[in-house]
Amino acid sequence: MVLIWIIISTLVVSLISLVGVLTLAISDKLLHKLIFCFIGFSAGALIGGAFLHLLPEALQENNNPNIFYYLILGIVLFFIMERFLHWRHCHEEHCQIHPFTYLSLIGDGMHNFLDGLVIAASFVVSFKLGVVTTVAIILHEIPQELGDFAVLVYGGFSRKKALFCNFISALTALLGALIGYFLSGISGNFPVFILPFTAGGFIYIAASDLIPEIHKEKDLRRSTTAFFAFFLGILFMILAKQFLPE
Repeated sequence: MVLIWIIISTLVVSLISLVGVLTLAISDKLLHKLIFCFIGFSAGALIGGAFLHLLPEALQENNNPNIFYYLILGIVLFFIMERFLHWRHCHEEHCQIHPFTYLSLIGDGMHNFLDGLVIAASFVVSFKLGVVTTVAIILHEIPQELGDFAVLVYGGFSRKKALFCNFISALTALLGALIGYFLSGISGNFPVFILPFTAGGFIYIAASDLIPEIHKEKDLRRSTTAFFAFFLGILFMILAKQFLPE
């Protein structure tokens, strides 16, 4: 049953790659408003997921001081991926950070593969942690996939080709999930490593990428809305900790 939940969750996350189709149906103004709210909510959910779910579960699994080294490793490796693989979480319609579309797809594929590993390891630990981790990833994926879609279109892809390539790249999450599930079965220490590592990644993404996007906003109303969305993201993780079944 655990494997079924892992596959379902990973496929749902992969389908988020098709969110670019929204650009065909709604106005640019509304799209930017929605993305900005998702950025705030996602930042709060990632912070809440890291500190309220992933780290406590890792400590409960094994009270090992190395957990905090794994946390730092997660922050460092996410920094390296962003810096040297040009994997950026761009939220503008025409993002110029990604000059090379295929490099963007490779970086996104690696990121999705890691998402699959994390989802699998989380469900192996508990159903609640699996759901929380999946939701946090989905919330972050929505603005990111919209950005990745924009990058591909900006780089010369047609909208249909961009959607297709984004989806194929997203399917690497399924491969990561299967590998993560079997690694968890072979080594009971795998979740002890991957959970704090993921917490480090969540903290890095929220603190270095999403929250700075909110600070860039000069309009007081929009920035206030994003702050409340950030607070709601944290609140969501608090409620999930209290009411989701194990």
